[in-house]
Amino acid sequence: MQVFQYALAVFVLGILISHGFRAVILRFGWIDKPFESVAVFFFAGILICATVYSFLLTCISMISTHDQDATFNDFWLRSFSQQMVFMSFWAVIYFLWHYVEESRNSQVRQLKLEATVRTLELKTIKSQLNPHFIFNALNSIRALVDENPQRARTAITELSNILRNSMQADKAETVSLENELSIVKDYLALENIRFEERLKVRYDIDPETLELPIPPLMLQTLVENAIKHGISREIKGGEILISSHVHDMQHEISIRNTGQIVENLNGSGIGLASTRQRLELLFANRASFEIYNLDTQMVMATVRMPLL
Repeated sequence: MQVFQYALAVFVLGILISHGFRAVILRFGWIDKPFESVAVFFFAGILICATVYSFLLTCISMISTHDQDATFNDFWLRSFSQQMVFMSFWAVIYFLWHYVEESRNSQVRQLKLEATVRTLELKTIKSQLNPHFIFNALNSIRALVDENPQRARTAITELSNILRNSMQADKAETVSLENELSIVKDYLALENIRFEERLKVRYDIDPETLELPIPPLMLQTLVENAIKHGISREIKGGEILISSHVHDMQHEISIRNTGQIVENLNGSGIGLASTRQRLELLFANRASFEIYNLDTQMVMATVRMPLL
């Protein structure tokens, strides 16, 4: 019976003292501070709790045993060493649990923050792109209104297709290559109004890549760049070759066009900058983009993305 009473006292006092210690920790915010700044208070708290715990247990033990030969110091010293181990173990477990939980919550918050920032950045980039190519398309249609009304009506239909696909693209981080190609073909049909025989377009598309995801409006942006900085500067116009293949477990899209890079296009312009930004946001360092003079007459822009 005495053993049961003593065990019950150990259990009840342990709960009361550990909860009291926890209340002090929370009250002074020790768990929210660097451990080195609260280490002294931490160990002082363990010492005080162990002292109080062992004193109360010693009193209970002396009363329950009625052992006249046993001294208070004998009970207290034995109990104190045990309670120091117990309270130290409890405090270490408590702090470790808190730090692990806080670390996990911090990682979750960081991931949510990064996802939010990435979404906002993507929306900002796409909001810059849409007016850019719409403006060029409207210029092409304007030239037809008087001289060829029928073709102008067809061009308006093509522009509406671009706008419809663009609005849908704004809702997703990626679209299929097939969907992007439909926008590009409508865009090139509009540009053909301006350039007529000066613009020739060829496609080299692996059918197996049509369902692969790419950033929305990326291909259209690169084609527009090829026309603006390449074809439009050539008196006789030129050719654009759009290719899509899979090499070494990467989806490789290339746009080859007549022209030459006569300025530093690698870091300038909304179109090229947005291409790099979106690739970085979506694929980190697993994707790449480069543009360079292929020879003395052609420019090559190449995008490589991992297969998802």
